[in-house]
Amino acid sequence: MKAGTMLMEEDVKNRTLFAATATLLGLVTAASGADKISQVFIRDAIQRNLADIQMGQLAQDKAQSADVKSYGQMLVTDQSASNEQAEEVAEQIGITAPTEPTVSQKAMYDQMSRLSGTAFDRAFVREMIAEHKMNIPRFQNEAKKTNDPVADFANQTLPILKKHLDAAQKLQSGI
Repeated sequence: MKAGTMLMEEDVKNRTLFAATATLLGLVTAASGADKISQVFIRDAIQRNLADIQMGQLAQDKAQSADVKSYGQMLVTDQSASNEQAEEVAEQIGITAPTEPTVSQKAMYDQMSRLSGTAFDRAFVREMIAEHKMNIPRFQNEAKKTNDPVADFANQTLPILKKHLDAAQKLQSGI
């Protein structure tokens, strides 16, 4: 009887261990599956921040308009702070943060760096409007998630992106 009891206890332990392992694997699988979109989003956000910081610096150097230069400074300040937050979120969700913009973002920078004066101002403002109009819906979609550090980041960043879009649209009418 003692051997039978020991087998039953061993069976219960194995079933408990199996159930715990299955639950843990399910949680890991669910988390990593759900996180793929968030991982792509946060990587993209970091690269966009890096690109905006560079573009803001370029605007401070190349813009003719004092208002466009000021907008460039706002980009550098806001996107630098946003990037710090995004990098913390990347670390939280277990991904390596990118360290430079995408190839297409670098190409846009190169194209903009060849312009000067009013031509730069107009192209820069046009690009900022287009970029922010494209990014705001992405952030709105990500912000809809709950109990998620990436969604929290998106929610915190949305007002800044909207402020940037509004400011760029105001600049466009003045240049």
